[in-house]
Amino acid sequence: MNPGRPTAIIYCDHLLYASETFIRGQASTLKRYVPAYAGLRRVRGLELPGEQTHVIHRGDTFGRVWELAFKLWGVAPGFVKELRSLQPQLIHAHFGADGLRALPLAKKLHLPLIVSFHGSDATATQVKNVAVPYGHRRYLANKSRLQQYASQVIAVSEFVKSKLLMQGYAEEQVKVHYIGVDTKMFSPKTGESEPIVLFVGRLVERKGVGYLIRAMAAIQNELPNLELVVIGDGPLRSELEALANASLRKYRFLGAQTPEAVRNWMSVARIFAAPSVKVKSGEEEGFGIVFIEAQAMEKPVVSFDSGGIGEAVEHGVTGFLAQERDWHGLAEYIALLARDLDLRRKMGLAGRARVLRLFDLETQTELLEEMYSEVVTRSKAREEQTSHASHGAFKWPRY
Repeated sequence: MNPGRPTAIIYCDHLLYASETFIRGQASTLKRYVPAYAGLRRVRGLELPGEQTHVIHRGDTFGRVWELAFKLWGVAPGFVKELRSLQPQLIHAHFGADGLRALPLAKKLHLPLIVSFHGSDATATQVKNVAVPYGHRRYLANKSRLQQYASQVIAVSEFVKSKLLMQGYAEEQVKVHYIGVDTKMFSPKTGESEPIVLFVGRLVERKGVGYLIRAMAAIQNELPNLELVVIGDGPLRSELEALANASLRKYRFLGAQTPEAVRNWMSVARIFAAPSVKVKSGEEEGFGIVFIEAQAMEKPVVSFDSGGIGEAVEHGVTGFLAQERDWHGLAEYIALLARDLDLRRKMGLAGRARVLRLFDLETQTELLEEMYSEVVTRSKAREEQTSHASHGAFKWPRY
């Protein structure tokens, strides 16, 4: 580690899924702090710097035992020792369930804990008869512990903040911070694009791909050359491919792709469409970083007015938002943009300008590091007050 900069532990149970580029992007942009990734285990997904990555389970039997011990009781002495050697200043956990998991670490290391909520971790609260991960159920049952201990809670949108306040988090504890995107990596390409409507995301109910396929089926009756390209994977892939095969003239399902491949497809597409919806668990789109990536590349966006999408996409300026689940309205907006080159260019330019103003990754990460320093300063001040109080609580009388 660089001795000239303090260390910030970036915690996720699983390091890191392919869809979590926003975590790696933010951490790798830190300038005042050195990121050290920590979690239960590595997963097949994003590349991380080996010397900065620390996990409990390294693939052997002992690792499996210690992972279970940590999950059940928060016990992992070797892991704690390894992280303590980094002399970290704080822990920044991503997702509510992971924040709860990191809480024992923060206590054992005497570190302030920052937790970022990204969407479903703040919105999926109706889980009685819904299949959700055990970690999320555990979080819902024990979130009061996080509310009491977390030094700072970050919401990725005003919408997510409102959901956290409804759950009992204190107003002064929650701050809105937009992560932002790399506007150098996601920059527009010159020249006209191809007749492609692009979707990027997990193939789950919440992402609304079925509505997009229905909309594209209606559009292709009039614009048969307009193709739907779907990037992403998930449990609904076979079902959605069957629906597309039965109703669409031109489409492609490409599965999971690298960030570079996603950027390349965005550069050639004419329209980005990702119509997320609210589902039975209460889960909604918290913000949608992929909308910002598309707009950074001067692509107009079409979606539903659901969750925090209205903060990412300015309706009528950088794209269009149909009423939730109204695939007819979705089709009308896509068709309008497909036919009107000038409108696409106008919205594309407006989108890029808005991203540069509000969602540039370097600017947003500078603001995050200011938050880090404020939290560390407050934590040290409390420690000093506690130390003085304990030393001054009793004085021997002078004779």
